[in-house]
Amino acid sequence: MDNGMESMLDVFLFETDDLLEHLDDILLACEKNKNFDQDSINEIFRIMHTIKGSSAMMQFNSLTVIAHKMEDLFSFVREKGVAKDFIEDLIDLMFRSSDFLKAETEKVRGGQPLTTDIGTFEQEINDFLKKISGNSGSEPASAPAAASAPAPEKAAEDQAAPEAAQQSAEHIADDSVLKQETEKGFPFAVRVYFDEEAQMANLRAFMLVNDIQDVVNSLEYSPNDIETNPATANVVIRDGFFLFFASKEDLNKALPVIEHFTYTKNYSEITPLPTAAATDDKKTDAGVKNPQQNAAMQVRAPVKQSLINVNLSKLDNLMDLMGEIVITESMVTSNPTLQEAGLDNNFTKASRQLRKLTDELQEIVMSIRMVPISTVFQKMNRIVRDMSKKLEKDAQLVLIGEETEVDKTIVDSISDPIMHLVRNSMDHGIESKAERIKAGKPEVGTITLSAQNTGGDILISVTDDGAGINRDAVLNKAQKKGMLTKPAGEYTDQEIYQFLLMPGFSTNEVVTEFSGRGVGMDVVKENVEKIGGEVSIDSTPGQGTKTTFKIPLTLAIINGMKISVGDTMFTIPIKNIRQSFKASDDSIMYDTDMHEIIMVRDKYYPLVRLHKSYKIDTEVTDIANGIVILVGTHDNAYCIFADALLGEQQVVVKTLPTYLNQFRVRKSGIDGCAILGDGSISLILNVQNLYNDN
Repeated sequence: MDNGMESMLDVFLFETDDLLEHLDDILLACEKNKNFDQDSINEIFRIMHTIKGSSAMMQFNSLTVIAHKMEDLFSFVREKGVAKDFIEDLIDLMFRSSDFLKAETEKVRGGQPLTTDIGTFEQEINDFLKKISGNSGSEPASAPAAASAPAPEKAAEDQAAPEAAQQSAEHIADDSVLKQETEKGFPFAVRVYFDEEAQMANLRAFMLVNDIQDVVNSLEYSPNDIETNPATANVVIRDGFFLFFASKEDLNKALPVIEHFTYTKNYSEITPLPTAAATDDKKTDAGVKNPQQNAAMQVRAPVKQSLINVNLSKLDNLMDLMGEIVITESMVTSNPTLQEAGLDNNFTKASRQLRKLTDELQEIVMSIRMVPISTVFQKMNRIVRDMSKKLEKDAQLVLIGEETEVDKTIVDSISDPIMHLVRNSMDHGIESKAERIKAGKPEVGTITLSAQNTGGDILISVTDDGAGINRDAVLNKAQKKGMLTKPAGEYTDQEIYQFLLMPGFSTNEVVTEFSGRGVGMDVVKENVEKIGGEVSIDSTPGQGTKTTFKIPLTLAIINGMKISVGDTMFTIPIKNIRQSFKASDDSIMYDTDMHEIIMVRDKYYPLVRLHKSYKIDTEVTDIANGIVILVGTHDNAYCIFADALLGEQQVVVKTLPTYLNQFRVRKSGIDGCAILGDGSISLILNVQNLYNDN
């Protein structure tokens, strides 16, 4: 596949995914209202029409056929409506169609062959259309689709003869064509130009046509085969795209749509040409006026673009480059040679200004990568809807803080963990209708997704008002598995709930479609910890369960405290540090297993000596000669012993080479590394894994 086709494929996948997500949102709203309003019907028709056209152009037959069938169905619904008795069946059929199109799109993305046997599903859609039209004896005729859209037979002819179509399109600017449209009753014309970088310009034009048709009564356009003829893409980019209107009123309604269309570069109004009758009445001594003089174009200023789609890999490269700039700036300003030279105040001022500019640039680059978490939250509506039907439970999803922005990489990483928690809440948490009524609860259960920006971190919680976690069942299961390290009566609720995050731990004895396979919360914890996050569980029996993720805003840059152990430097994330202090040898005590512990504020904490953990040679082995740092996560706290504190610094996180995975580096408490201003390397500690490994 050449680069052009790859770019077109990327655009197709991006826009199809977006359209199908939007389709789910519309269907969920219609299901909630138990009706299809006219705007929803028109939007669903437009979505299917667009997917049909773009997939036909890419020659994805299964997508084209099913989208075309759904378009026919909603063409009928748009013209005739649908009886209330069929609303629920129509919604179910649409959801299954959406799932089919999503599955096919994923096959396209993975380079897998598309489904060829779609006859059964195609016939099911046809049968449903017959049923709602009350015409079971013959094939229903589809209602007219978009104005000027070619019929299927015409589309086939256009595809078979793209060169002829292109030749006719190239001469659209001729006065004869403009005059022809005027004679047909479409005297008002607009010529639209799209950005040269826009891929699949013909489909961009078709999207614009769909948008305009929602606000005008009459419309024609040229080239008129943009939906089916890929060759028109070059024509549209080179010569522009023409829109013709029957009235000045329609033209005025369309202009704001054209102006705000994402891909519009600029556009021109074309003064109407005189009709044949008008030219006869307006002859001058010099003869008929030159039509070209009346067809003067009123070029509008380019429209300011508000959105642009950028490949994530480019943003990754930009972030990496930004990190290198930060490192290089630090290396220059802290160069020992420059410091020894005793440079004047001008250098100091310049270095401060450089620091300020790199900080601002860094913030801008990071903000570009930020996306609202609603992209994940909204998908959960479909999960709750499907499981409510299959489990015969009534539940609603409440979203709080969905506008909160998080780094795109992190959003992609937490989608699956959040989905798993929502499924858990539906399967384990929310009770049946009868059980909820018996417990004096509302018949409809509630699952709440919440996101909150706390400054350096994002708190994401999934809460349900279900039955809660059976504390004793979890403790008994942990005891049977030999997980207890102290008497059962000494475990707090929080410590017991942490067993649910252990590998293979499940209290569900029955394997269902949704749970009981021994793969669950441990995977959630692992995925969240991969992005530097933490997981905590809280539950009240009979009232519900709350699971919280604490995740960083971005993975690229952290605020850290540098420490030294021998000749090795480490960086501890500032968010994990609670206190640092000097201690004496007599403050060290031992637990029953002869592990070192130290008292801080009347409480004992385990002590981890980094030089022992990583077998580092150092002269600082006495507690009194080093520094103790109290660190902690949501579920544990302990003390780290190091040689010295070197100071706080913002560092760029560099991932470790993949070949180091065989040495369990991450499991032993190393998250990555950072290059410091003097060119040296500092290892970044994972406080959670370091404690578990010890």
